[in-house]
Amino acid sequence: MVVPPWLSVPPPGYGGLEQVAAGLVDALTGRGHTVTLFGAGDEHGTAADRFVSTIAEVQYERLGESLPELAHLARVNQMITADDFDVIHDHTTIGPLVAGRRAVPTVATVHGNPVGEYGAVLSDVDQGVALVAISHAQRQLNPFLPWAGTVHNALDISGFPRKTTPGPGPVLWLARFSPDKGPDVAIRACRAAGLPLLLAGKCNEAAERRYYEQVVAPLVDEDVTVVQNAGRAETLRMLVDARCLIMPIQWDEPFGMVMVEAMATGTPVVALARGAVPELVRSGLTGLVCERPEELPEALRAAEHLDPDDCVAHVAENFSVERMASGYEKVYRRVVAGRHGVREPARVAIR
Repeated sequence: MVVPPWLSVPPPGYGGLEQVAAGLVDALTGRGHTVTLFGAGDEHGTAADRFVSTIAEVQYERLGESLPELAHLARVNQMITADDFDVIHDHTTIGPLVAGRRAVPTVATVHGNPVGEYGAVLSDVDQGVALVAISHAQRQLNPFLPWAGTVHNALDISGFPRKTTPGPGPVLWLARFSPDKGPDVAIRACRAAGLPLLLAGKCNEAAERRYYEQVVAPLVDEDVTVVQNAGRAETLRMLVDARCLIMPIQWDEPFGMVMVEAMATGTPVVALARGAVPELVRSGLTGLVCERPEELPEALRAAEHLDPDDCVAHVAENFSVERMASGYEKVYRRVVAGRHGVREPARVAIR
């Protein structure tokens, strides 16, 4: 299992990819597989049989640069031999492009949208690399890539705190400060609904700070509370205490792990129907999916009537780490047997 060098696994705060990888490592180990985790830093919190670090410290401060990831992957490739491994599962951005140099077949999870520059990278991968989509919506953005399957992200929710009754707390927006995530839309929707808003955002990269200062901060008033760069424990507490999570996304979100996290705590999701949102949220049961921003205020008020138990049950049934591990096992077996050239047809979304 190869993860990027930016964060520890699992991460102390922000880091959906790292949360997914941690859950997958633990589930695969629990199913009898021998798993080696390649990452950065000097510690991890997974059940991996072995942790191999390519660099002494995680490279969070250099997030967005290409050289740290390239150096990380070069070191990983030097340590991979056919005698030691059956299959490599790569979660990095550049990994699929250098996977053809490996003596072991690679399964690569595509965590971003496979279009534009990223699509150009993915279109040039060796045909022996098996790409896995994290949602059907993501896969449909570029159906001509060598997809080997679609496996939804998942979470180990066994230790998650949960609400038992709908709460009167604030609406929660939880994301990185970016125009793609629509914090400005969230402010306007909550203000129109007459509901308080808690903006909890990742804001430590230059582009995030600039966007917050120039666009978001001028909109903040006494009805909006801002929390920046919250840790994992604080994030879970905010999810439990929230009336609902608002996801007014302005792009085609390939997955949106925060929606699964919210529902796992019993908190419903109010979102715009972009990207994978309709795959993750059962509108009317675990949240409300809106076609237009003008529909958000009414949906925010109505969300308090949704049953927290339905939200938790939906996650347990559709987004468990066991289900994710089973999905990847099927891909691994096809890859090891040399049958990954047969592309799996896209399936219908979860409803």
